[in-house]
Amino acid sequence: MNKNTFTSVKLAKGEMNVYDFGTVKLHAYKTNDLIDDEVFVIEKNGKAAVIESPCFFDNCAELSEYLKDLEVDGIFVAYHGAGASFMPDIPKYATKNAKEYSENGSGKTLIDNFTNAFGDVFDNSVHQITDIIGEGKVTAAGIDFIITQTAEAFDIEIPEINAVYTHMLGHDCHSIVAGTGHADAIVAQLKEYIKKGYDLILTSHYTPEDLKDAETKIGYLENLKVIAAKCKNADEFKSEVKNNYSDYSGDNYLDMTAGFFFAG
Repeated sequence: MNKNTFTSVKLAKGEMNVYDFGTVKLHAYKTNDLIDDEVFVIEKNGKAAVIESPCFFDNCAELSEYLKDLEVDGIFVAYHGAGASFMPDIPKYATKNAKEYSENGSGKTLIDNFTNAFGDVFDNSVHQITDIIGEGKVTAAGIDFIITQTAEAFDIEIPEINAVYTHMLGHDCHSIVAGTGHADAIVAQLKEYIKKGYDLILTSHYTPEDLKDAETKIGYLENLKVIAAKCKNADEFKSEVKNNYSDYSGDNYLDMTAGFFFAG
């Protein structure tokens, strides 16, 4: 499946890009919210499973309306625990560490920060997890999902559409990179995706991407380490990265990356 082969449905705020795999459809919801969230709906035979949740009230309402004619079987809550006004009565799946991440860990810190930044339009209520899942196969809406636990939450392989979901990629935007070790871990993960030959890589903050985009991101991450090694402080690092990637979006993520590489 080519990442650009979709039908676009314009909504009042967001946009839905629908990929048709035959018996399965992927609905990629571009929220157009203040942090560029992306939510994914996998549909089969009138049922659906959702990956992640919108976290702004208007997007929660908009996506709920879009899904009104589908039977939503469950929502995988990985890296985005906020937005509990979205389908509150639907089962919520998460690993134990993802639940902790959103309720008490660094995910909760992000939710608090977003609340301070965006105010009442941001739904800071945290989804109540109904089903703790582990690694391996989980079936929802008649579709098999393969769960892999990560340091913060979990990634999801969807064999039926040869796709994988992870938190961030973004071939032309900055990402949160928590130092050299984290950069190396992301590179290893992306090389594994290339080895497995996924058609699509789904992430929380970008439209579906492909393996060419993964290769681009690997080059970016390797270069980040080189730049960091020759810089003396965070400001110098950010300036040098911006000079190298002047057309990249996500300056707020670059700020966070600089803080990790030059902590203290």
